[in-house]
Amino acid sequence: MAVWVGMLRGVNVGGNRKLPMEQFRLVCEGMGLVRPQTFIQSGNVVFETGAVDRAELAERLEKVLGKTFGFTPAVILRDVAEMRGVVARNPFDGREDVAPNRLLVTFLKSDPGEAARVAVRAIPTGPEEVFIDGSELFIYYPDGAGTTKLPVAKIDRAHGQVGTSRNWNSVLKLVAMAEARG
Repeated sequence: MAVWVGMLRGVNVGGNRKLPMEQFRLVCEGMGLVRPQTFIQSGNVVFETGAVDRAELAERLEKVLGKTFGFTPAVILRDVAEMRGVVARNPFDGREDVAPNRLLVTFLKSDPGEAARVAVRAIPTGPEEVFIDGSELFIYYPDGAGTTKLPVAKIDRAHGQVGTSRNWNSVLKLVAMAEARG
């Protein structure tokens, strides 16, 4: 069985699109996903399944969540090897000035292609540092994400993909949870 990390976009943010994690876990079990384990309230789950088609699995989960909760969050999936690859490709690795809670990784639904990555790299970012590699966007907010003037909407338009962000601490926890599956 394959181990997957699922991340939902835009749930439990600012009191909107409420999705209790225990109910999320039960929905996953009801779909036949094996040993679903949720992590924090932002819509993260690690599970096992025999299904191998990422797009089909994400679509199935989105449909069930839509029927169950009345809204359909985008589901971004990564397997264990891909999550390890994100850690290995961290462009800030070894930099002591980068606090893990100020480094966000945006997991894109699919690879935007090289032209989109070039467009993202061309956007002026100010004190923030932005790197895009494959289907992940790494953004370091030295002064915190809450005060940034970084044109995130412009970055999103440049890559053209749906995505969801997690801070570095959450990324490492999700990798550890997935690796603990064997």
